[in-house]
Amino acid sequence: MSKNPFNIYQNANKEGMSQRELEASLLTRAGLMLKGCQDNWDAPDRDLRLEAAIKFNQKIWSLFQSELSMPDNPLPKNIREDILNLSLFLDKRLFEVLAYPEAHKLTIAININLNLAAGLLKSNQNAQDIQQAV
Repeated sequence: MSKNPFNIYQNANKEGMSQRELEASLLTRAGLMLKGCQDNWDAPDRDLRLEAAIKFNQKIWSLFQSELSMPDNPLPKNIREDILNLSLFLDKRLFEVLAYPEAHKLTIAININLNLAAGLLKSNQNAQDIQQAV
């Protein structure tokens, strides 16, 4: 599978994943990449791995920003705005980590990615449960 989130996103339907499953997968991968850097902070290749993890996160969140900014996005306006604000916060935090690297600064980005992924999977499961009940 390609490491480019855009390619992964475009190829999702070919692999049979729902959009929510895909988004959850990307967020999980992004969070785990950051977690790997945090857990191995003193590794000799930390800077290279940290840069790759941050770039991956930035690409994913840029895709979300693009999707959320489209006028035909089906999410309610207040939810779109909240997620866009969250993405701006993450951008700022990740740039801060690049400028002044400290392991603890990654915690909030890791938690946001993994918690959103869990929420997407749970809401997807709830939607499937409702469809099966009908």
